[in-house]
Order: sequence, then structure tokens, then C-alpha cells
Amino acid sequence: MGRLARTEGLTEIQREIVETVRGFVDKEILPVATELEHRDEYPTEIVEGLKELGLFGLMIPEEYGGLGESLLTYALCVEEIARGWMSVSGIVNTHFIVAYMLKQHGTQEQRDHFLPRMATGEVRGAFSMSEPGLGSDVSAIASKGVRDGDEFVLRGQKMWLTNGGSSTLVAVLCRTDEGHPEGTAPHRSMTTFLVEKEPGFGEVRPGLTVPGKIEKMGYKGVDTTELLMDGVRVPADRVLGGTTGRGFYQMMDGVEVGRVNVAARGCGVAQRAFELGIDYAQQRETFGKPIARHQAIQFKLAEMGTKVEAAHALMVGAARKKDSGERNDLEAGMAKYLASEYCKEVVEDSFRIHGGYGFSKEYEIERLYREAPMLLIGEGTAEIQKMIVGRRLLEEYRAQG
Repeated sequence: MGRLARTEGLTEIQREIVETVRGFVDKEILPVATELEHRDEYPTEIVEGLKELGLFGLMIPEEYGGLGESLLTYALCVEEIARGWMSVSGIVNTHFIVAYMLKQHGTQEQRDHFLPRMATGEVRGAFSMSEPGLGSDVSAIASKGVRDGDEFVLRGQKMWLTNGGSSTLVAVLCRTDEGHPEGTAPHRSMTTFLVEKEPGFGEVRPGLTVPGKIEKMGYKGVDTTELLMDGVRVPADRVLGGTTGRGFYQMMDGVEVGRVNVAARGCGVAQRAFELGIDYAQQRETFGKPIARHQAIQFKLAEMGTKVEAAHALMVGAARKKDSGERNDLEAGMAKYLASEYCKEVVEDSFRIHGGYGFSKEYEIERLYREAPMLLIGEGTAEIQKMIVGRRLLEEYRAQG
């Protein structure tokens, strides 16, 4: 491990966990990632290895069979996994957000029912907010849940589910009007439903269809899907927290944590791009010497290294703030924005260092070049992050008088 992106003040257990994950990445992910990515193949063996390491239960409390670790520990593990292959970090992250929402907002029965099996990876989570007609405008959700006796009937079309096919539990955000008079603010009439399903594609339970994988430029291997709900019936005791109208707040809490993890992914991809760039620069010769000895390349390496270090520091700070119990939407927004932008820039500079070979599928940097753009839009676009940060700064620095 190089000098960059080290984290001070970790406990011995935290260091041991992160080092174990890094070893797994170096041995089990990096040697096969590019080949699997080019085939758009789901990394089954890697996922099984992560189950054995206990990664699916990393932040689930010990009483439910998890490791009970902090957000910081989790983010550092995500950083390491993304350094190997960002798609694998996505498989873990969406599962983790659902487990976090259950831990924070679920009823005791819901926690007892799901968390022990989520800790082992037997139950795999996905969450669903987005729809074809909206992106970051969550208040415009059109999917509806209508009560029918002791059940709710869900109808609507969802989009961009990571783990949509492989998951067995989906947290779905729908509009519910019961108990909410006309004119109620949209975010007060949303409910999160815990929808269990079979893994796979097609009709995965009556009224619930996962059509197939969405073909993407990058972020391959992981299944990204639509979700079609046409009269799927969900018991009332599968409303997250047992009360309707709380879904928006529950999802935003999950996404706030998710943004720290997207920042961690950006840090991991940027680290790998830096490693590839600085290694190649010392091997490739032009004009009789390694290109690393040309000032133009040294400037690039200096900028890349600084960006890797800065993004990591901001991500660690955001995770520690959430762990302390404080509100961290400002710090999470800053970290996600900076890490994703810097990731894109570091990857592009590494691509330039590779010259023509960076355009070849034989070189790993080609894969990173297609993966980095997803971080600019996932868990809220860069523009949304800037809106969040700007509003929070105005709250903090409100002019007097």
C-alpha cells in the first residue's frame, strides 16, 4: 500500500478488516475484473467470497449476526472494493443501504425477520426510487400503493435498480394517499414498501416483473434493471416502520449514507487509476528516458496524487461525522461531489499518460474510463449535490439583520 489515502486513527480491528479486504481485492478481484467486465458477467465467485468475509453484514448489529461496524469502516472497505472493480462495490452498497434503512427505521419484527439473513447474504437487498419520467426529482414519483384490507396493491414502473435481478428484497418508494388530505406536500405522502421476490428475470412474483438487464456503457457485471408493478400485493406489515407517509425521510436517510459510499467508490477508482498511471509512466520510454522523468508527466502525477488524497480525506470526514450521530448531508454532498469529479479527472489523466494504449481493451484504464462517469450521476447528480451543499451553506451562514 502506497503513501496516499491512508486513514489515521483506526482501531486495530478496523485496520485488520480493511487489510483483509485489500488482500481479497488484489487476489480475487483485480486478476479477473476486466475480463468479467468485458463479458458483462455477474461476479458470482467474488460475491460468494465477500459473503464468507462477512462483508454483507459489516454494519448490521452483532445481535442480528453482523459485525456491527461503523460507516467509516464500511466506506473504507467500499473504497478498496471499488479499487478492484466498481461494479462489485455497487452490489454490496445497495444491499447495505436497505439493511441500514431496516436497522434505523424498521419495526422490531422487520429487523428480526430480515437482518440476520441479510448479514449472511442469504437475503440480498436493492432499493428503488427512480422512475422513467424522473431522476433526482423524487417528489414527482407516480408509482402508487393503495390499501386493500390488510394489504397494499402497488402499481407503477421503476427504473435503475442496482441488483434488480439478483436481489430477493426490494425497498420500493411509492405514493400513498391514505390519511393524507389533498394538498399535502408530496414528500409527506410517500411510503417505503419491503417487497420480497425471487431472484432472476421475468415475473418474479405475481404482479411484479423484472424485464431484464439494461445495457450500459460501463458499470457492467452488476445487473441494473427496471421494475414493473401491476397489482403486486404487499402485506401492511411490510410497510417500512409500520407507518405510511414516512418513506421520503427513510429513503433520504439511506441515500445520505449512500452518498458517502459513492464518494468512497470515487476514491477507490481514482486510486487505481493513479496506480496504473504512475506504474506505466515508469515503464514507458520516449526520447531515451521513462516518461515519468518528463516534467509534463510529473505535473500530471502531482495533480492526480493531490486529488486522490483530498477526496479520501473529505470522504473519511463525512463518514466520521455520520458515525458521531451528527447530521452530515453537507459533508456527504461535498464528499460525493468532489470525489466523483476528481475521479473523472484522475482517470482521464491516467488515460492520457497511457497514450494510444489507453484506448486498447487490453489495458485496465480503458475499463475505468467507462466506469468513472456513472459516479457523476449515481445517488444524485453533481448538480444536485451542489444544490444541497449551497442550501446547507446558506443555512449555516445566514446573514444577520
